[in-house]
Amino acid sequence: MKTRKLGKTGLDVSEIGLGCWQFGGDFGPMEDDRAADTMTAAEDAGVNFFDTADVYGDGRSESLIGAYTKDRPDRPVIATKVGRSARLYPDTYDKASIREHLLRSAERLGVETLDLVQLHCIPPVHLKDGDVFDIMEELTSEGVCRNWGASVETIEEAHMCLAHEGCSTLQIIFNLFRQDAVRDLLPAASKAGVGIIVRLPLASGLLTGKFSADESFPETDHRNYNADGAAFSVGETFNGIPLKKGVELVEELKTFVPEGMTLADFALRWILDHEAVSTVIAGCSRPDQVTANARASALPALSGELHRALSDFYLHQVRETIRCPI
Repeated sequence: MKTRKLGKTGLDVSEIGLGCWQFGGDFGPMEDDRAADTMTAAEDAGVNFFDTADVYGDGRSESLIGAYTKDRPDRPVIATKVGRSARLYPDTYDKASIREHLLRSAERLGVETLDLVQLHCIPPVHLKDGDVFDIMEELTSEGVCRNWGASVETIEEAHMCLAHEGCSTLQIIFNLFRQDAVRDLLPAASKAGVGIIVRLPLASGLLTGKFSADESFPETDHRNYNADGAAFSVGETFNGIPLKKGVELVEELKTFVPEGMTLADFALRWILDHEAVSTVIAGCSRPDQVTANARASALPALSGELHRALSDFYLHQVRETIRCPI
């Protein structure tokens, strides 16, 4: 597993990280033992970056990570998030409330100081007024966290965060079905020394190529209850593309995949070919998925010709199908 610098944090993190939303149950039921086995597989594959949030399973994801990493000599870098709990969202972002949430996250994770805290897709109005960034600076200075960044929904929101010098990382949706960041955002982040954390690299599993147009998901799985954006941004589910259309596009995308690669290999390698990316957090519900995703770090880069063809495919066939602001 290769490593890269995580922006201004200075930390070396694995190119493939572990997204831990699934530990909260939003990709269907997740037993404690399976979560632990998944983290073990990540550790065995050289993954040293875990990404979670206080709202994943109402703290369950953080608690599972904390229990697993307790007393381990080589703890992974753990990034969590704040800002989407019912007590904060959409407009209670004062210092005392944020601090309280972060202290609870630290307790669940079993640490005194959080490695990285990301503002969790908070409303753009609060990014514009900037007070929340000052609060994060103060909490960092006070030792509540070592670094802060932001997880955002749109390119515009990402640029708002980049304008603040203290921002160490940006977490964005970036994949073969969401390529807009290539043009302006990735160069701007590189210039600012801000690390890019990529979420939804496989578009909620769509880019594994294993789903059918009539695929069914458990009631607790966001790919069921948020298929049309009923719970939160539809962009967080299948990249904002209707499942049936997404499956059609995947079939076309498969024609680009080089021999010897799976579609998932191909999708992850495409992301890693962008030097501004620090790490890719692929959510995995089983240990074998972690092992498979980790392979992308060792794969050869895709050709420039193939990158240009994939850009054309996105612009002319995919982009117009996304049902949310990009």
